[in-house]
Amino acid sequence: MSAPKFAYETTRGFLPGHRACAGCGQAAAVRVIMEVVGPKAVAANATGCLEVFSTPHPESAWGIPWIHSLFENQAAVASGIEAALKKQGKLDGVKVLAFGGDGATLDIGFGALSGMFERGHDVLYVCMDNEAYMNTGVQRSGSTPFAASTTTSPAGRMSFGEDRPKKDLPAIAAAHGIPYVATASMSLFADLRRKVKKAVGTRGPKYVQVHVPCPPGWGYDEKLSMEVGRLAVECGLYPLVEWENGKVTRVRKIKKVPVEEYLKGQRRFRHLFRTEEGKAQIARIQELADESIERYGLVG
Repeated sequence: MSAPKFAYETTRGFLPGHRACAGCGQAAAVRVIMEVVGPKAVAANATGCLEVFSTPHPESAWGIPWIHSLFENQAAVASGIEAALKKQGKLDGVKVLAFGGDGATLDIGFGALSGMFERGHDVLYVCMDNEAYMNTGVQRSGSTPFAASTTTSPAGRMSFGEDRPKKDLPAIAAAHGIPYVATASMSLFADLRRKVKKAVGTRGPKYVQVHVPCPPGWGYDEKLSMEVGRLAVECGLYPLVEWENGKVTRVRKIKKVPVEEYLKGQRRFRHLFRTEEGKAQIARIQELADESIERYGLVG
């Protein structure tokens, strides 16, 4: 009697046995993404957590052709792969992917990403957004949320942590007028699957930014990743939105829980609950959530 075939044996996109931290949001998200994409794909992957835990030499969790790029040029490498396959007449049916963390995407790889959008390459770019440079020591990135404490935006007597709001790269991507842009969460598998399916079925450049909670970087119990990610969406701090050709076409409605419910279980925000001044910053974070809720009509 033969053993049953599990999803990873039939899709061969992303296999178990990697070295991600327990509760890693990225590992769960990539598993879902590759189940949708399937085995007829090739990926460029920037330096970062995903690259490190999935490909410790001489092992690999990838069941597709996979190329490790530099921190800043995964979009350019994926563009080159797509152009080469097209020139050789081999692009038909092949999905070209690029993976990067928020630092590699919002910061040092932004120029290459914008160029990929502008040139119109048929590539799906996936940003694994854990809101800091987790692989190198939890330094702040352009995606770090307001008032979060990181090793380079530490909370203390003179600071409440990160003093800038999170960069809105999905809106910037949509402003390029590309065919498809979406935000997603690893905590909502069905929504993530639907958006990836939509993306890979769309010709041209696509951008999907996936919120992926990080237990060691954010400071919460590893078994709570799904709940933490869900609360980020339900409080309005991480709105789930889709754009097509620069226009918002769909949003996911939320229950609008208070931001405190999301913040209180994370070490990176615990300083905000200790003083009246800190609580004033929580009120500011609530304002940021309310602005997103109003902008995208997330309630009602």
